[in-house]
Amino acid sequence: MPALQQAQELKDFAEEMFELSKEIWAAQTRAKGRSHAEISETEFVTLDILAKAEKTLTVGDIQRKIGVLPAQMSRIIRSLENKAEKPLIACKINASDKRKVDVELTPAGRQAYQSYRQTKLGATEKLLAALSEEDRTELMRLLRLIRDFTHKSLT
Repeated sequence: MPALQQAQELKDFAEEMFELSKEIWAAQTRAKGRSHAEISETEFVTLDILAKAEKTLTVGDIQRKIGVLPAQMSRIIRSLENKAEKPLIACKINASDKRKVDVELTPAGRQAYQSYRQTKLGATEKLLAALSEEDRTELMRLLRLIRDFTHKSLT
């Protein structure tokens, strides 16, 4: 296949993936309604990192994992502290290094995380149900390849 044609096919494929991700986002937004606090994608990634952490993380740890600037991380932290009726995270000065701030999920944060995650997964499952078993198997294989490649290229 000529390089120009391959480049155009990759561009078309990337455009299709982008359009699909927007459609999924819109469907999930409609599905979740207003039953729980609105959480941005970056806020969810922060909650996800905290939910999966085996130990308390500092703001700097989270910032490096997400790859945002310090000012952006500060806004995310403030937002999660003030997101709902109860804070989704709790921050405290690190006992061994007073320059660092430790962050952990609150019970409300864990509940918001689970609710948001279930909403996202439920909407995706509905979309995948329309595919045949063979198509889902092939899609899963391709998604795992892409995820593995992404993980290797980002670490």
